[in-house]
Amino acid sequence: MSSSENVIQRGKLLVHIAENGHSFELDCDEDTLVVSVQRYLESLSGIRLTDQLLLYLDLKLEPQSPLSTYKLPSDDREVFVFNKSKMRSNSAPPGPEEEFELSENIYVDPPQPTSSLDPHPLDEAPDPALKALPSYERQFRYHYQLGDAIYRRTLMKYNACEKLAREQRVQEKALEIARGNLDHFYKMINQNYMDFVKCYSQQQRTHSNLLVNFGRDLERLKSIKLLPFLQTADRKCLLDFVKEDNLRKMVDDCNNSHRQFECKVGDFKHEFGELKRSTEHLFSNKASILSRDLERTVKEHEHHINEQKSIMQALSKDVGLVKKLVDDCLTSQLSSSLRPHDAVSALGPMYEGHDKSYLPKMQSCEHAVSNLLVFCKNKKSEMNNFVHKYMQKIAYIQYTIKEVRYKFSVFTEALKRQNDQFEQLKVIRGIGPAYRACLAEIVRRKASMKLYMGMAGQLAERLATKRESEIRRREEFLKVNSSFIPRDVLASMGLYDTPSTCDVNVAPFDTNLLDIDISDLDRFAPEHLLGLSLKKSSSSMSQDAEISSESGTETYNDFIEGSELVEIAGTSKLEVENAKLKAELASAIAMLCTFSPEVDFEDGEVGNMLKNSAEKTAEALHLKDEHEKHLLNMLKVKHMQCESYEKRIKELENRLSDQYSIEPKLNKDESTRFTSSEPMDETSYASSSLLLKSGCNDSSGTTNVHLDSSMVEPNRDEKDDKETVVADVGMVLATSSTGDYMPPPMKSLTCDEQVKASGDLVVELQNLLAEKSNQLHDTETKLQAAMEEVTRLSGELEISRNLLDESQMNCAHLENCLHEAREEAQTHLCAADRRASEYTALRASAVKIRSLFERLKTCVSSAGVAGFSESLRSLAQSLANSANENGDDGTAEFRECVRVLAEKVGVLTRQRSELIDRYTKAETSHEHLTKELEEKKELVNTLYTKLQSEKQI
Repeated sequence: MSSSENVIQRGKLLVHIAENGHSFELDCDEDTLVVSVQRYLESLSGIRLTDQLLLYLDLKLEPQSPLSTYKLPSDDREVFVFNKSKMRSNSAPPGPEEEFELSENIYVDPPQPTSSLDPHPLDEAPDPALKALPSYERQFRYHYQLGDAIYRRTLMKYNACEKLAREQRVQEKALEIARGNLDHFYKMINQNYMDFVKCYSQQQRTHSNLLVNFGRDLERLKSIKLLPFLQTADRKCLLDFVKEDNLRKMVDDCNNSHRQFECKVGDFKHEFGELKRSTEHLFSNKASILSRDLERTVKEHEHHINEQKSIMQALSKDVGLVKKLVDDCLTSQLSSSLRPHDAVSALGPMYEGHDKSYLPKMQSCEHAVSNLLVFCKNKKSEMNNFVHKYMQKIAYIQYTIKEVRYKFSVFTEALKRQNDQFEQLKVIRGIGPAYRACLAEIVRRKASMKLYMGMAGQLAERLATKRESEIRRREEFLKVNSSFIPRDVLASMGLYDTPSTCDVNVAPFDTNLLDIDISDLDRFAPEHLLGLSLKKSSSSMSQDAEISSESGTETYNDFIEGSELVEIAGTSKLEVENAKLKAELASAIAMLCTFSPEVDFEDGEVGNMLKNSAEKTAEALHLKDEHEKHLLNMLKVKHMQCESYEKRIKELENRLSDQYSIEPKLNKDESTRFTSSEPMDETSYASSSLLLKSGCNDSSGTTNVHLDSSMVEPNRDEKDDKETVVADVGMVLATSSTGDYMPPPMKSLTCDEQVKASGDLVVELQNLLAEKSNQLHDTETKLQAAMEEVTRLSGELEISRNLLDESQMNCAHLENCLHEAREEAQTHLCAADRRASEYTALRASAVKIRSLFERLKTCVSSAGVAGFSESLRSLAQSLANSANENGDDGTAEFRECVRVLAEKVGVLTRQRSELIDRYTKAETSHEHLTKELEEKKELVNTLYTKLQSEKQI
């Protein structure tokens, strides 16, 4: 393992120190042990190996584990090192932030330049201007060196500020890791605490209820007397099942233990409340200066570095310029147009700019960055102190969490002991429900025994039926085959044996059950023994069940027909159902008694379940009663309809009796006439009676037709076509049988004639009856065919109606689609028109712009340089006039551009003419100066020649 200077391994591990924010990048292998990393960190950071706590996210790095266990090393994963010695409460706070080696020790200001320390050949030049050039060079070089020192110091300070900001960011990340680790353990301990409080609250409520209601429970048990069969000398009531003195002593012990444990749990809750408040306060507390704010502040001072860079570039350029001038002076290469005096006059303002602008700006930038560094150091010191105190708080909270975790096991054990102590006291609550459950079990067993015995009898009947069927089949087989096979052979084959009878015998059981019924439960074991607060008691529910089963038997027919217990021999359906309901009700009561009596049924889940069950049962019974009332109302309506039908029938009978009251009188007169001549014999009497019978039959047919039509009349709208056709056919037959074929009255006939007429009448009536029967059969056949045709046509009509509905829906859908398509086409048409108008406008505008550009091109190409300005001015004037005539035609910007261009070209033209004039004047002055110079040269030559001649002389 080595630091980042000697990279020889496969991975890099980035390690941050939490207490100061320092970072180290280690080159290591995935097989490297964590303890090796700790040893190397000890040499780098000075933190002892035993005091190092390495965390990666929420994981603690164990010393003997390799880095591959935690998927390390990785470039995007960081490890934080915490110093456990600094997390103790008695540890010393961190010292001030270490001083950086800056400023004046490394990059000091250069000394002032002097000619003695830095001589130059031009220092001895006779010309003052040449003598000043080396001085300017030394000053410019000094300015550059001073600026460079200031810039390097400022850059070092700025880098130090960035490093401090990064370290604060690392410390914030370390705090987040520590906070996340603490939050993980706190959530675990908080969940354990919530579970403990929930368990304790339930137990405390149960035990308090037992202690508070102990006296009431005793009175309740004392008030319930045992059944006379169960009473003995020392056992009269339910309270006699236990020893009252022992119970009272146990209550005192439980009460003392309950109060003591409640006080201890209160102290424990207070302690955990303090832990919770301190933890939440720690999570809500954050650093006073966030690293992001500090980084933003440092970023805002970056412009000082950029400004110093630009100043250094200007100083470097100026130094190069003055050095070039000095070198040119040394080599006598100055241009004829630049003299030393001009160079000195140009360097003066530059020197003033260095001395009064550049260097003060750099010093001010250095001062601002120095203040920033002081600010960063102060914030870093505050962050170090904050991290130190924060980690101490985290260590204290973790220590408290460990203590609380140890106490959980103690309190859990205490809960169990407390529950065991109260277990004996709970017996007094269980006596009443157990006694009621036993009585309910007696009722259930009796009902179940009745059903069981019935099922046994039913099984015996089924087996007897199977035996009789088998015997009949064997007898038929022997009857068929005995004529072919001798009887002794059949007997030898064993085919004469018969199946034996099956006797289903059930041994008596449950003979010692007490003789009580479901109605006796509330009398011997009232419901208040359970301590439940249900809205409706089981006895009332049982009474409702019995009443509803007795009064509404018709509503339960469907249920009984689907039951297996319907066909029990010797037992009615209602008795089977009552026995079954009694068994279920008794089972439900026994189940209710098995619930823990200390459960609060108003607030607990079991109480809600029982209340919901009671409500559903009550609702079901209510629905059953409503259905019973509905059936009774329907029965009353049917009874009223029957009464109306009877009244109608009686009215019709009275009308028929009045209608045919004349015929007996006529018969009476004829019989009197025949009696006067000779007595009526049996034949005449028979014919008369036959005639009367035939007339009565015909009339009865008419009566029946009228009766049917009158009975059908109230519900005529509800009948279909078939009933209407049948009624009409019946009416026609009745009318024809009574009207067309009524025999003529016999007035003056002899006895033989009467007998003959009676015989003919009988034959005629028989023929008529046969004919009418045939007609009726044909009519029924036609009616059946007509009904089949009506059914077929109804089906076709229904199919056609469905097709019509579907077609209408399709048409409506198509209309909607057509409407939507029409609207969409209208929208597209409007859009196309709008785009066409826009295209037309754009094309017209393009044509106008093109024409204007053609005019501008003609103006530019045709006119010369001199007339270019005039042509542009005339073009702008013509465009302005055309705009006034045509209004705004979209070329305003082009006209404005042409106008501005014409003005600027005019200005340029005037400047050109002025420059030409100036150039002409300059040429003239130049020629004049040239002439003067030549004259001066001639004069100088003359004077020089004269001087030479004078020197020679």
